[in-house]
Amino acid sequence: MISVDGRSTGMEIKQFHNLEEILLRIMETNELEGRVVTDVFVNNESFSEIYPHQAEDIEIDEIESVEVRSMPVADMALEITREMSKVVQLMDHGARRVAELFRQADDAEALEVYQDLMDVTRDFLNMIGVLRGEALRTADPAFNAVADEVSNLFSEMLEVLENEDWILLADLLEYEFIPAMARFKGVIGELLTGFERTVKE
Repeated sequence: MISVDGRSTGMEIKQFHNLEEILLRIMETNELEGRVVTDVFVNNESFSEIYPHQAEDIEIDEIESVEVRSMPVADMALEITREMSKVVQLMDHGARRVAELFRQADDAEALEVYQDLMDVTRDFLNMIGVLRGEALRTADPAFNAVADEVSNLFSEMLEVLENEDWILLADLLEYEFIPAMARFKGVIGELLTGFERTVKE
């Protein structure tokens, strides 16, 4: 049996050659419209690809059942948005740690943590951008102001990094980066309100 969220799709397993064909056919139907796949179960066991197109290698005679579970895009976006405040906290702790390490002249460790902090910050900003695209169709001056501030700060920190002025970098992180990232809490609050409204509708 092939099912999506507990409902039979009416498709027969023997119509296909492998698992990938089944999954692609499900994606082509309107079963998952406005939804995000969260889990795939094959023979009642959780399946996720270890390498690209692994599903193609699972032949039909190995399959008795396929179940796809999903959730609405708005619900997923709401869950992710709720986690974003925790990410702001992590960045706050990370920035303080880097500043402390630079001030203790532990440059190697500080640079390693700094790189991780910048990676997390970039991912955070990208995710905020995607979520805003989903939730808000209008311009948001507050978001644009904070985004511009962080962008300018990144440029300044890069210059300071190239000059190897570790104490100035510590100051920028502590007195400019942390307050700038804290201002995203307002943006996250707006996103939460927008997604909560959408989920209730």
